[in-house]
Amino acid sequence: MTVVLALGAAAFYGAGDFVGGLAARRNAVLAVALGAQVAGLLVLLVSLPFLGSATVVPSDVFFGAVAGVFGGLGLVVVYRALAAGPMSVVAPTTALSASAVPVLAGLVLGERPGFSALAGIVVSFLAVVLITREAKGDTPTPVAMAARALLPALGGGAIFGLFFVFLHQTGGQAGLWPLLAARLTSVPILAMLVVSRRVPVGRELGLLGAVLVSGVLDMAANILYLLAARNGMLAVVAALTGLYPASTVVLAQTRLGERMQPVQLVGLGVAAVAAVMVAT
Repeated sequence: MTVVLALGAAAFYGAGDFVGGLAARRNAVLAVALGAQVAGLLVLLVSLPFLGSATVVPSDVFFGAVAGVFGGLGLVVVYRALAAGPMSVVAPTTALSASAVPVLAGLVLGERPGFSALAGIVVSFLAVVLITREAKGDTPTPVAMAARALLPALGGGAIFGLFFVFLHQTGGQAGLWPLLAARLTSVPILAMLVVSRRVPVGRELGLLGAVLVSGVLDMAANILYLLAARNGMLAVVAALTGLYPASTVVLAQTRLGERMQPVQLVGLGVAAVAAVMVAT
């Protein structure tokens, strides 16, 4: 069940990043991030009554709030990178650091995955590297554009990795309330940034729809990730969730015409192998 939940989270994260990245190309990144966070908050508020009772202690609220700080800021950085560079490059690069941080944190905290799972984690990193590769001299997007987006992609991924780490520290009895603490922290922070910087907010219906869809997908991914983390080791769940660029890349290929190179197709196959190794 942990594997299914983690892979489901990966699929939703990848799709959410694709939609959010497209919206960020047409509007201010901060405005898009705030809109997505608010949409996710509404989804969470609707979902909470249907998930049964929960026992929340102060540490759950604290770790959830800290996770919210990193989640909100990470979303801004990642959206900016997705808007500036080719998604087929940015998404896998972000995932590499986003999964590396919690995997290392899990090992430091004493988690010891079995040999197959540990090998699968290593293979998952290889998959991300392969998916990121583009053939020299045949890139569908300018190299300079990709290079300019790599540093923000790595930084945003690392920040998101801390979001995963702190969210994992919440208790299994807390239900989804840590996510509420996270979102009630990130939304005011982003709102203050939007107001203080006088960021223009677009009113196009198509753009608004994209922002809402991105927020819904992101929250669905957060819920699945939290449920997976409650049932499995942080290192394993993070490695599987880190495969989310697969859906972003596929959407970029089909919707934006970003050509996928043979090495990237191999990377998708290696990602599937990694998922099987971690699951066994």
